[in-house]
Amino acid sequence: MAVTTYIQAINQALSEEMERDPLTFVMGEDVVLSAFGATKGLIDKFGPTRVRNTPIAEAGFVGAAVGAAMAGTRPICEVEFASFFYCAFDQVCNQAAKLRYMSGGQAKLPITFRAVYGAMGGAAAQHSETVYAQFLSVAGLKLVVPSCASDMKGLLKSAIRDDNPVIVFEHGALGGRREEIPAGDYLVPLGKGAIKRPGENVTVVAIGAMVPQAIRVADRLAKDNISVEVIDPRTLIPLDEEMILSSVEKTNRAVVYDEGHLRGGAATDIAALIGEKGFDFLDGPVRRVTSLDVPIPFSPPLEKAALASEVRLEAAIRELVGR
Repeated sequence: MAVTTYIQAINQALSEEMERDPLTFVMGEDVVLSAFGATKGLIDKFGPTRVRNTPIAEAGFVGAAVGAAMAGTRPICEVEFASFFYCAFDQVCNQAAKLRYMSGGQAKLPITFRAVYGAMGGAAAQHSETVYAQFLSVAGLKLVVPSCASDMKGLLKSAIRDDNPVIVFEHGALGGRREEIPAGDYLVPLGKGAIKRPGENVTVVAIGAMVPQAIRVADRLAKDNISVEVIDPRTLIPLDEEMILSSVEKTNRAVVYDEGHLRGGAATDIAALIGEKGFDFLDGPVRRVTSLDVPIPFSPPLEKAALASEVRLEAAIRELVGR
């Protein structure tokens, strides 16, 4: 198994899927030069008809991706920063998410949207937001949030092969993280979570870039004989409810850890699931540790204060277990 970065894993997945299926192509902002490195070299390998720069006009090129998918191709559409989805909400939520259903299955919408999300250190409010919660109530979309290189590659390849619109959220802070990735045609199924660290005393459901943070907290707490199980849903839609509830049944305590906001966020959605379907398992209330309900500040100290943090996660866990 080769050691690969998160960004390289994206590049590998794109290249392999474009080789496998000639109807697959990449389009979006800066995909030729590759602002973050994920599409680096694809223009040389596949040429300008399959690697297409678009204008900085999300409503236009996302709409074009919807039409291309309905016409029989498999567009991989890069919306450079996740906050830019706000400019294309109609195209994603009112068109891509609904047209297969409204056509009675006559039209397939095999679109993979890719976007960088999350705080990366002073990128300010319009380039630092965690926006997947805004899509949780949009029926017809699938939402993928990989936390490591191997999951990134396997989930992205599965997303590209899916006949429905899938949004893959890539946290900018994870780009350089390295991990061994299995060789060959490596796939991770959508809707299947993973236990990233087994434990007995409390379940932490961590999302995306919060997963490695939660593992660090769990390692520290182990020195005080507090055993933390870290769960990575990997996809928010579909959500592996069975895995989450099975873990809570074992530990009897739950914390949901997310960089998104508290109100209406993914952490709130998962906490409600645990409260509704796992209430009898719980020895205490479900805790949510999220970023504050404010725009992400430009100032690094203020940004740090606003974000979900390991300190707050550890405090929530200690409060639940009583030590």
